[in-house]
Amino acid sequence: MSRRPSAGFTLIELMIVVAIIAVLAAIAIPQYQTYVARSQAVAALDEITPGRTAYETLVNQGTTDGGTYSNVDNLGLIAETDRCTISVAAPVIGAGSITCTLKGSPAVRDRHIDLNRDENGQWSCSSNLDPKYIPVSCKAT
Repeated sequence: MSRRPSAGFTLIELMIVVAIIAVLAAIAIPQYQTYVARSQAVAALDEITPGRTAYETLVNQGTTDGGTYSNVDNLGLIAETDRCTISVAAPVIGAGSITCTLKGSPAVRDRHIDLNRDENGQWSCSSNLDPKYIPVSCKAT
């Protein structure tokens, strides 16, 4: 009786490989989605942070015209980017804000990150993002 040489994988071997790939995908895909959402939030915060300097310059120059602030070009920002829609609130008794309404993955879409200036000129960050997506630099400020 002669044995035939093996010509490939058996069905059970293929099923085991598919099962292993499915388990790895079930673990990796949610982690990847979290990573993407977190990176989009960080990038959005990075887009509005430079506007603080120009905002302070306008405040220090005594600019009170709301139109000057609402035109984000005056702050060196772009109103519509791939990551967010930027809006600015002119200072009222010194307090104002720069807001990014996020675009991107469903986990962050239509949420916002705000850089808030109080009447003493101190800046803070707030957001309505899920806490796991809020950038560390936003939690720290």
